[in-house]
Amino acid sequence: MATALLAIGALTALPGWAREPQRAAPKKAVHTQRTAAKATRAVAPRRAAVAAAVPVAAKAQVAQAARSDQAETRLIRVYRLTAQGRTEEALAQAHTLVRDFPNFQLAQLALGDLLTARTRPLAQFGDVAAPQPEAGAVLAELRQESRQRVAAERLRPAAGAIPAAFVEISDRTRHAIAVDASRSRLYLFENGKQGLRLVADYYASVGKLGIEKEFEGDQRTPLGVYYITSRLDAKQLADLYGSGALPLNYPNALDLRRGKTGSGIWLHGTPSTQFSRAPQATDGCVAIANPDLERILNTVEPRSTPVVISSQLHWVTPQGVVGERQAFNQVLDAWSKAKSEGDLQRLLGFYTYDFQGMRSQSITELRATLQEDLQALRGRTLVLKDKSALHWQDSSETMVVTFAEVPAGARSGPVKRQYWRRQGQRWQIFFEGVIG
Repeated sequence: MATALLAIGALTALPGWAREPQRAAPKKAVHTQRTAAKATRAVAPRRAAVAAAVPVAAKAQVAQAARSDQAETRLIRVYRLTAQGRTEEALAQAHTLVRDFPNFQLAQLALGDLLTARTRPLAQFGDVAAPQPEAGAVLAELRQESRQRVAAERLRPAAGAIPAAFVEISDRTRHAIAVDASRSRLYLFENGKQGLRLVADYYASVGKLGIEKEFEGDQRTPLGVYYITSRLDAKQLADLYGSGALPLNYPNALDLRRGKTGSGIWLHGTPSTQFSRAPQATDGCVAIANPDLERILNTVEPRSTPVVISSQLHWVTPQGVVGERQAFNQVLDAWSKAKSEGDLQRLLGFYTYDFQGMRSQSITELRATLQEDLQALRGRTLVLKDKSALHWQDSSETMVVTFAEVPAGARSGPVKRQYWRRQGQRWQIFFEGVIG
């Protein structure tokens, strides 16, 4: 049986995948040829997806299958079996995958190719004869989705590695999320006694025109450090957003400082007719498959969960951020000490001249606010609790810091978020606000 299905190239680059030489496909019965042609036609136009809408029973079946095994894992297994020449096993598993996930277009495309390979050699992945322009565009998107999924399998982060942006995560923050746009991948971390641990990663779609959002309606996904602000139930939303949504705090203080506009950037699901979307398909949001989103919806806490969206994540060992954390904490401790000691002039030295706080508070207005804070402290030591620090670097270097500011002897205090900018060897605050 032909193995030319693997003309998508990247598949054979997976470790341990043997590629057999192509050989002529044996002749099969007319029924097989018709079945192959039918399957191939079914996956080409996205207008049909699986039949315009997925029945309620099929949706329940999808959810049930998602609990037992990830659809992507099973698709990669089909690829792997095909690469090893075990095409009958691959075909059987592809049939089961499509049955369990009837709206998984990429799985349907693989099934169609496996059926077609029974009748003739394949020229490429998604080998559809003379597709219409619309279908051709869909095929190109599916091929790119396949490449991204395979690359994520082949280029997995090292065991125990974390994104360098996660300099410090508060013990009270149970989860953190990182998105690598270059890999079309979302990574979910659990924060426990031993620190951050990668517990899941999912294929993700970003903006139609890519990343680096600048203004309203540019169909790009923003890059930076964000926080989930709330949770939206599917009942509140159109079918486009799938199982629900987690809005992000775009534009953040750094975005506003740079004059960026727009709003409504969410992490959300997919329409009922699509298991997943093309790598670049949204109006700027990050979209993942509904079963994956449901896990996140049931896991993370709004307001405390950070989401870092990067063009390409930089992975380090947990020890790799210790030096940076210690160095920055020295700066933060110096700021806290100046405030505890009531030294207004020294305290003001930690703020940029063009500081702009909440409600466009200027450095002059900040001076009055800080004076009130110092009077309220009455010389008590300030304790910073539940501290998180997330590092962001592009054309400049920023540290996003969140903590509870608790005077000695008090049980609680305001939760504040600061944005620090590094200029040379000096860190200064360009935004500070109370968030809780």
